[in-house]
Amino acid sequence: QVQLVESGGGLVQPGGSLSLACSASGLSFTNYNMGWFRQTPGKERDFVAAIGWASRNIYYTESSKGRFTISRDNAKNTVLLQMNSLKPEDTGVYYCAAGPARSSYAADHYKPDLYDYWGQGTQVTVSS
Repeated sequence: QVQLVESGGGLVQPGGSLSLACSASGLSFTNYNMGWFRQTPGKERDFVAAIGWASRNIYYTESSKGRFTISRDNAKNTVLLQMNSLKPEDTGVYYCAAGPARSSYAADHYKPDLYDYWGQGTQVTVSS
Protein backbone atom coordinates (compact mmCIF):
# COMPACT_ATOMS: atom_id res chain seq x y z
CA GLN A 1 0.00 0.00 0.00
CA VAL A 2 0.97 3.62 -0.34
CA GLN A 3 2.96 5.05 2.54
CA LEU A 4 4.24 8.56 3.11
CA VAL A 5 6.52 8.95 6.12
CA GLU A 6 7.60 12.38 7.32
CA SER A 7 10.64 13.06 9.46
CA GLY A 8 12.69 16.00 10.68
CA GLY A 9 10.28 17.92 12.86
CA GLY A 10 11.19 19.28 16.27
CA LEU A 11 11.58 22.32 18.46
CA VAL A 12 13.51 25.29 17.11
CA GLN A 13 13.98 28.89 18.19
CA PRO A 14 12.63 31.76 16.09
CA GLY A 15 15.03 32.49 13.26
CA GLY A 16 16.25 28.91 13.18
CA SER A 17 16.02 26.24 10.49
CA LEU A 18 14.57 22.78 10.06
CA SER A 19 14.61 20.33 7.20
CA LEU A 20 11.63 18.02 6.74
CA ALA A 21 11.76 14.89 4.63
CA CYS A 22 9.00 12.70 3.24
CA SER A 23 9.75 9.20 2.02
CA ALA A 24 7.19 7.65 -0.32
CA SER A 25 6.58 3.98 -1.10
CA GLY A 26 3.94 1.92 -2.85
CA LEU A 27 3.35 4.38 -5.69
CA SER A 28 4.94 5.43 -8.96
CA PHE A 29 6.55 8.53 -7.53
CA THR A 30 7.08 10.34 -10.83
CA ASN A 31 3.33 10.13 -11.52
CA TYR A 32 2.60 12.31 -8.51
CA ASN A 33 2.82 15.94 -7.56
CA MET A 34 3.85 16.42 -3.93
CA GLY A 35 2.73 18.94 -1.37
CA TRP A 36 3.37 20.05 2.19
CA PHE A 37 0.54 21.25 4.40
CA ARG A 38 0.44 22.58 7.97
CA GLN A 39 -2.30 22.09 10.53
CA THR A 40 -2.82 23.69 13.93
CA PRO A 41 -5.40 22.60 16.54
CA GLY A 42 -8.96 23.39 15.54
CA LYS A 43 -8.04 24.53 12.06
CA GLU A 44 -8.01 23.00 8.60
CA ARG A 45 -4.84 21.98 6.84
CA ASP A 46 -3.18 24.94 5.17
CA PHE A 47 -1.08 24.74 2.04
CA VAL A 48 2.64 25.44 2.48
CA ALA A 49 4.39 24.36 -0.74
CA ALA A 50 4.00 22.02 -3.71
CA ILE A 51 6.23 20.59 -6.41
CA GLY A 52 5.30 18.98 -9.70
CA TRP A 53 6.48 15.54 -10.71
CA ALA A 54 9.34 16.94 -12.82
CA SER A 55 10.23 19.75 -10.37
CA ARG A 56 9.30 22.33 -13.02
CA ASN A 57 6.18 23.69 -11.35
CA ILE A 58 6.76 24.81 -7.78
CA TYR A 59 4.39 26.82 -5.62
CA TYR A 60 4.62 28.50 -2.22
CA THR A 61 2.38 30.63 -0.07
CA GLU A 62 3.35 34.28 0.27
CA SER A 63 4.38 33.49 3.84
CA SER A 64 6.69 30.63 2.91
CA LYS A 65 8.14 32.17 -0.25
CA GLY A 66 11.76 33.17 0.26
CA ARG A 67 12.08 31.23 3.51
CA PHE A 68 11.10 27.68 2.52
CA THR A 69 12.42 25.53 -0.31
CA ILE A 70 10.67 22.42 -1.58
CA SER A 71 12.58 19.87 -3.62
CA ARG A 72 12.30 16.24 -4.65
CA ASP A 73 14.59 13.38 -5.53
CA ASN A 74 12.73 11.05 -7.85
CA ALA A 75 15.49 8.44 -7.66
CA LYS A 76 14.97 8.18 -3.90
CA ASN A 77 11.17 8.75 -3.82
CA THR A 78 11.74 11.63 -1.43
CA VAL A 79 10.48 15.18 -1.11
CA LEU A 80 12.16 17.73 1.14
CA LEU A 81 11.09 20.99 2.74
CA GLN A 82 13.93 23.22 3.91
CA MET A 83 12.59 25.83 6.30
CA ASN A 84 14.70 28.84 7.22
CA SER A 85 14.05 32.00 9.26
CA LEU A 86 11.31 30.19 11.13
CA LYS A 87 8.64 32.16 12.95
CA PRO A 88 6.30 31.15 15.80
CA GLU A 89 3.40 31.19 13.33
CA ASP A 90 5.09 28.36 11.40
CA THR A 91 4.28 26.07 14.33
CA GLY A 92 2.04 23.12 13.53
CA VAL A 93 1.91 19.56 12.31
CA TYR A 94 3.39 19.31 8.84
CA TYR A 95 1.90 16.76 6.46
CA CYS A 96 3.33 15.42 3.24
CA ALA A 97 0.80 14.68 0.50
CA ALA A 98 0.82 13.02 -2.92
CA GLY A 99 -1.59 13.82 -5.72
CA PRO A 100 -1.77 12.30 -9.21
CA ALA A 101 -0.36 14.55 -11.91
CA ARG A 102 -3.34 16.16 -13.60
CA SER A 103 -4.06 19.26 -15.59
CA SER A 104 -5.68 21.07 -12.66
CA TYR A 105 -2.46 21.04 -10.60
CA ALA A 106 -1.48 24.54 -11.70
CA ALA A 107 -4.79 25.99 -10.55
CA ASP A 108 -5.57 23.69 -7.63
CA HIS A 109 -2.20 22.78 -6.07
CA TYR A 110 -3.15 24.46 -2.78
CA LYS A 111 -6.35 22.42 -2.29
CA PRO A 112 -6.08 19.40 0.05
CA ASP A 113 -8.71 17.61 -2.05
CA LEU A 114 -6.23 17.42 -4.94
CA TYR A 115 -4.07 15.00 -2.95
CA ASP A 116 -4.95 11.33 -2.53
CA TYR A 117 -2.37 10.19 -0.01
CA TRP A 118 -1.15 11.71 3.24
CA GLY A 119 1.55 11.01 5.78
CA GLN A 120 1.04 10.84 9.52
CA GLY A 121 2.54 14.29 10.09
CA THR A 122 5.51 15.65 11.98
CA GLN A 123 5.35 18.34 14.66
CA VAL A 124 7.23 21.58 14.17
CA THR A 125 7.35 23.97 17.11
CA VAL A 126 8.97 27.39 16.81
CA SER A 127 9.38 28.90 20.23
CA SER A 128 11.95 30.58 22.43
